[in-house]
Amino acid sequence: MEVIHKIGRRKTSVARIYMSKGDQNHTINGKSLEEYFPTAILQSKIKKPLELTDNLSTFNVKVNVYGGGINGQAESIRLAISRALCEVDEEYRPVLKKEGLLTRDPRMVERKKFGQKKARKKFQFSKR
Repeated sequence: MEVIHKIGRRKTSVARIYMSKGDQNHTINGKSLEEYFPTAILQSKIKKPLELTDNLSTFNVKVNVYGGGINGQAESIRLAISRALCEVDEEYRPVLKKEGLLTRDPRMVERKKFGQKKARKKFQFSKR
């Protein structure tokens, strides 16, 4: 198996992953998974598609991620890994789809409008 390249996005975060056969070597921007994402919740978010398909110790994952915060980055990596696993074996698709790991979350930050304080908040109205 050659290297599989996939892209995942969430909010303003973009993750490019390169997945190949190996022995569970996960590097994100040149750092290990535990070093880049210190909290266990974010680590489990990234590992979830690999755990569901029983491939946790089968693949090496190299990730380049930029933009957004750490939560958006973790979710963009999760989407990219899910897409790559579907390319490896089409039988993983129903399992990942049932958990909602193949859907791109379209929610973005709403833009600020002119004449307002924020996107929806208005300036305080003064009658007199």
